Amino acid sequence: MKFKGYALGLLSSISYGLIPLFILPIKQANFSLDKTLFYRFLFSALIVGVYLLIKRENIKIEIKQIPILIVLGILYGISADALFLGYDYLSAGIASTLLFVYPLIVAVIMAILFKEKISKSTILAIGFVLAGIFMLSFKDGTFEFNPIGLGIIFISALAYSSFIIIVNKSSAQRIKGFPMSFYSFLFTTIYYGIKLWFKKESFTLPSIDLAYNFFTFAFVTTVISSIALIYAIKEIGSTATSILGASEPVVAVGVSVILFGENFSLSLAIGISLIIFGVILNVIGDQLEKRKLLKT
Repeated sequence: MKFKGYALGLLSSISYGLIPLFILPIKQANFSLDKTLFYRFLFSALIVGVYLLIKRENIKIEIKQIPILIVLGILYGISADALFLGYDYLSAGIASTLLFVYPLIVAVIMAILFKEKISKSTILAIGFVLAGIFMLSFKDGTFEFNPIGLGIIFISALAYSSFIIIVNKSSAQRIKGFPMSFYSFLFTTIYYGIKLWFKKESFTLPSIDLAYNFFTFAFVTTVISSIALIYAIKEIGSTATSILGASEPVVAVGVSVILFGENFSLSLAIGISLIIFGVILNVIGDQLEKRKLLKT
């Protein structure tokens, strides 16, 4: 059963890491990103909704949970918006790697707002991440710091970190994994629907082929990733699953390098390695601190 859990955790991170495979061609074709993301989350909500219907799972929620779910949908949308906008300023591999620092942002926010102690491993991890960002700023041997790109990806990571914290600290925590995914996808779809309506963009798709591509995009990067993540956590726990999440930026970089010609330099390799090591160090250190507290 452990092997199954590790396989699912790896599947989740790999499928999410494939986002550049779908998004970069869409951006290169200058197709509406809002419409792309609208259909990505719409198809995701429909797929999960059909699954819940077949399983006859209860998806009832309390009225007081609706505003929280709306906020979660908006945060999910902002995170996706900022990530894909970040692709205009940074390569897909670097942007996906920088997004991966969200566990550290969660730790810092929890320390500031909820007075949770920041462990030594977290402080050390932040040092590794900053060193990694420094290395990622080198291009062809020249230091090229991109504050706009970093700022945009930070907004994406901050929005996703806020999503995680609200789920853990609000009444939304009582909603089970699959219904939570369904409502997150649903309200994110509404978020993008409102954006399209305000921008007066058409909701129609020009071809069946494009609809199929969006369905595949939703199924591979959103549904498979979310479902595999939920079951991986059940099988091997959140710590091991989080560590396997290190595959996400590796896959994103691989896609960018192999399929889209991104230059794979030594500084890029070192920077990615430092960031991944820092995040893994934070996850392991956090769990060790919790075990110490339980023993005392």
